[in-house]
Amino acid sequence: MANMSLKKVPMPEQDPKVRARNFQEVTLGYTAEQAVEEANRCLSCKNPKCVEGCPVNVRIPEFIKKVQEGDFKAAYEIITSTNALPALSGRVCPQETQCEARCVRGIKGEPVAIGRLERFVADWYRENVNAMPTKPESNGIKVAVVGSGPAGMTCASDLAGMGYAVSMFEALHTAGGVLVYGIPEFRLPKAIVANEITKLQAQGVEVMTNMVIGRVLTIDELFEMGYKAVFVGSGAGLPMFMNIPGESLKGVMSANEYLTRTNLMKAYNDEADTPVIRSKAVAVVGGGNVAMDAARCAMRLGADNVYVVYRRGEAEMPARLEEQHHAKEEGIEFKTLCNPVEILGNENGRVKAIKCIRMELGEPDASGRRRPVEVPGSEFELDVDTVIMSLGTSPNPLIRSTTPGLDTNRKGCLIVDENEMTTRQGVFAGGDAVTGAATVILAMGAGKKGAAAIHKFLQENK
Repeated sequence: MANMSLKKVPMPEQDPKVRARNFQEVTLGYTAEQAVEEANRCLSCKNPKCVEGCPVNVRIPEFIKKVQEGDFKAAYEIITSTNALPALSGRVCPQETQCEARCVRGIKGEPVAIGRLERFVADWYRENVNAMPTKPESNGIKVAVVGSGPAGMTCASDLAGMGYAVSMFEALHTAGGVLVYGIPEFRLPKAIVANEITKLQAQGVEVMTNMVIGRVLTIDELFEMGYKAVFVGSGAGLPMFMNIPGESLKGVMSANEYLTRTNLMKAYNDEADTPVIRSKAVAVVGGGNVAMDAARCAMRLGADNVYVVYRRGEAEMPARLEEQHHAKEEGIEFKTLCNPVEILGNENGRVKAIKCIRMELGEPDASGRRRPVEVPGSEFELDVDTVIMSLGTSPNPLIRSTTPGLDTNRKGCLIVDENEMTTRQGVFAGGDAVTGAATVILAMGAGKKGAAAIHKFLQENK
């Protein structure tokens, strides 16, 4: 029976006061009954616009139809025909600006909760079936994938499915890229990522950790080892800073470092041997999803006060509305239209405060966003012992600096053509290494496109 409610079925979640001090997943997921109820809000459009909004072209109405029928296994098989990582994208993909933004139910109410349904199906399958994929017959052609984040995982999965002998090289000691070092446990449990890596290995993908390409091996050496093509999905892990006075003080760090120590090295676990500051008051500078993640981690690590300092207004914040909402519920204070000008230290060289100036929005800049302008004489101080810079990241220059003929743009991003090939023959790239810091689902889409381009290239150059 159709569900004509104008609102989505609410997602069960932990109480904010409880979850603000633990690292367990915030949202608890739909029950089977809730999933069917929400699926019945779908109108099964003949010309579904939602699919057009999906970077990996999930067959959305088809999988939702199976959820309506209670055939969750079939729903999973439909999703994974185009999306290898639904448990991940169902949690961290910004559906509200992509597939759900095109849903006709959103015209007079809330769109169908496509992301929540995708997550439900993936979780149901993992908990009730979790069948590992079979290893296809090998065609004997070796392909190297550099980076094991969403772009690399997707590319490796698609290539392995075509019969290629794929080796995936990860610089850190655990595979998963940004999914394990960047996104907190309370948004994406690491056991889910580990399960996806296990699936890749079942497909025949060789997963090699502690392999810093550009140091342990170069791209040239990979070709010498018999790899016929290389996909670079190494992400954008080089943090940016403001270059203001006081940034060298103890207690100032990038969000990248803070999240890596917290997520990958499990600083939240008292038994983990991970150095991390247990702060009392924290200022996180920036307004994106990474800033929200860092602020919410700081609260969970015991801070009494956590501030998000952002130079534009709340309406201009790039972070997902859901993440902003959860952060506020957990007691994080937003200091919008404020910009740091100096970090102040004590006699021991540690942070004691951050000096900010108030801003107002002026004329639009080159990107079309209203440019923030300082308000003279409006300086104020926030007493904090830790400052986390979350101002964006760019690709690490290591690969480009050790690979002759690999061109980048002024931001250090690899230049690729319409087929995802770089300026070096046989070297393809996708994800944040090409676009700069972006979303998981866009990286997955790039990995998918890269796999198809590599297959075409190798078939044409046998």
